[in-house]
Amino acid sequence: MKLVVQIPCYNEAETLPAVLADIPRDIPNISVVEVLVIDDGSADDTVAVAKQHGADHVVSHKTNLGLARSFQTGIEYALSVDADIIVNTDGDNQYAGSSIPKLVEPIVANRADVVVGDRQPSKNPDFSLLKRSLQWLGSRVVRQLANVDVSDAVSGFRAYSRQAALKINVMTSFSYTTETLIHVGQQGLIVTSVLVDTNPVHRPSRLFKSMRQFLIKQVATILRSYAMYRPLHAFSALSIMMVVIGALPIIRFLYFYMIGEGDGKVQSLLLGTMFLVMGYITFVAAIIGDSISVNRRLNEQILERVKRLESQKSSE
Repeated sequence: MKLVVQIPCYNEAETLPAVLADIPRDIPNISVVEVLVIDDGSADDTVAVAKQHGADHVVSHKTNLGLARSFQTGIEYALSVDADIIVNTDGDNQYAGSSIPKLVEPIVANRADVVVGDRQPSKNPDFSLLKRSLQWLGSRVVRQLANVDVSDAVSGFRAYSRQAALKINVMTSFSYTTETLIHVGQQGLIVTSVLVDTNPVHRPSRLFKSMRQFLIKQVATILRSYAMYRPLHAFSALSIMMVVIGALPIIRFLYFYMIGEGDGKVQSLLLGTMFLVMGYITFVAAIIGDSISVNRRLNEQILERVKRLESQKSSE
């Protein structure tokens, strides 16, 4: 069984040697361990450092495309070199390489398709109270939307089976963490979590400039992913809410009209009619969105088969 550990990097020449040195090359039930570094347009010596310190594969973007695109590049490359399991870790040395055997064990035992490394953010001293609270809230929301049991939804320390990796298609350019969880949850794959060790954080994240920016982008990703995979549910709920809001002023108008005082309540009729029309339009959007969602699933199945054929061809 072959394991590929992928490391998306952007100007990580300083921390990359420690990350590479910490990756175990001897893991139970794993015959081959290879390391893949994805250089996302770094301006420092990331590529040279990767080659000097034992990376088996190095793939480079000409310009900085973002973490999500680097992650997808790594997944596709790992599949092309016949990876049975893919572990994703960060180049800033946040995650302890010694926890990789814990990540892959549920996949090796065929108990899971995706394993998320749980950093226990509620107990992590490197996280502020605000960050711990937002991590808890975000994980709870993702659990509800994706129907997966994870306690650290934004952890980037993960293991994917080959089957799960073939199904992954990241659309956002910001971060893949929540989007891929919703994706695999909707695909019916088995997701589990294991406790992992972390290293002290020596610099702030380069992924976002502030907690506010991180929160806005994560909320946008969650809403877009949910609307993409469950549009009928999402838009129908909104449609029903608008119809209920629209019915209230219409009922008010009808009440006063029945007692002969409806002349001065036309505004209620107009307001209610407006909300009813909006509710109808939203319901139509739900039907259209559901049809698009079905086509998307069909396209994903076709893309998965293409990936399988490409990986088979590359291995011949």
